[in-house]
Amino acid sequence: MAEHPAYPVGLRLTGRRVVVLGGGQVAQRRLPALIAAGADVHLVSPEATPSVEAMADTGEITWHRRPYQDGDLADAWYALIATSDAAANHAASTEAERHRVWCVRSDDADAATAWTPATGHSEGVTVAVLTTDARGRDPRHTAAIRDAVVEGLRDGTLVAPHHRTRTPGVALVGGGPGDPDLITVRGRRLLAEADVVIADRLGPRDLLAELPPHVEVIDAAKIPYGRFMAQEAINNALIEHAKQGKSVVRLKGGDPYVFGRGMEELQALAEAGIPCTVVPGISSSISVPGAAGIPVTHRGVAHEFTVVSGHVAPDDERSLVDWPSLAKLTGTLVILMGVDKIGKIAETLVAHGKSPDTPVALVQEGTTAAQRRVDATLATVAETVRAEEVKPPAVIVIGEVVTVGPRPGTGQ
Repeated sequence: MAEHPAYPVGLRLTGRRVVVLGGGQVAQRRLPALIAAGADVHLVSPEATPSVEAMADTGEITWHRRPYQDGDLADAWYALIATSDAAANHAASTEAERHRVWCVRSDDADAATAWTPATGHSEGVTVAVLTTDARGRDPRHTAAIRDAVVEGLRDGTLVAPHHRTRTPGVALVGGGPGDPDLITVRGRRLLAEADVVIADRLGPRDLLAELPPHVEVIDAAKIPYGRFMAQEAINNALIEHAKQGKSVVRLKGGDPYVFGRGMEELQALAEAGIPCTVVPGISSSISVPGAAGIPVTHRGVAHEFTVVSGHVAPDDERSLVDWPSLAKLTGTLVILMGVDKIGKIAETLVAHGKSPDTPVALVQEGTTAAQRRVDATLATVAETVRAEEVKPPAVIVIGEVVTVGPRPGTGQ
């Protein structure tokens, strides 16, 4: 007789007794979801992994430090059997059948009365995958299907146009350092929902090509300023489109709050009564050096790193940076927007005690196909920038961490 497929169902386990037999890797993987479901979890096992033991220590589960005994499943609603003792697994499975407790067996799916699906989550949706043929017991197969569905939900590709969700108001989205794959999952989803995208020049431009034809893309650098300053014009564009009932994404490079003027835009939106969501992004101050083989901290080399804006020179009265104090620090100094001021910056650091031999790396167009790294010292960096024609955007790293690791692709 043909085997019937499993019947999918969602269990509401809040406050209900769930018994887990075995404290190994299977339990370590399954326990967090049971805890998140609010289950009253009882672990029966003489031993447990450190992670499982930590769950017991914090009171998330109740740990009975002994082998399985008949009667352990009497009051359970659900059981997970995952010990290394085949006889104990069989005995527990028999007890579960006797008490009509749905039972998952990690060692023998055919002997179980329930299977654990491959699950994933995306913005309030839980995806649980059970395939209906023999491959349904192959966790790699179901996990691959799960991953494809969840990714589609997250980036918006699985949402039919007439079911497209929309987030009201404005989202300030950090797009990361440039590589379109480095935007956050939430940022990508909000882009898929947008009616209007106002993008910075330094945002991940490749993402714009993925937007549906109906989405209006506005280059922030080309907004007509009129009598307004540039930032005021951007603020007004955000407010204008949001008041029309559109879902607006302000796509920025890096993180909205790291020299991105995100707070100014948030304040303007708040004054206009426009709801705003802030989505953090991967800052170029950390990711670009990493992509170029430079850790901003390294054991025994740097216990700190400082991120500084170099858009105004050290001797400019508008500068808010305490350059003399920075020269005395022993950690890593990361400078953003400082390519055209690096000569004056290096001169100032040396004048206040930094060694002229301090290593410097400039990483231009970091994480993109055009990425390149140029190395120098504080004494030579100004001339190196001119000779190598280093152009913005580039992240500048100053400190011994520059020499720590091999450069990507060189092995040296």
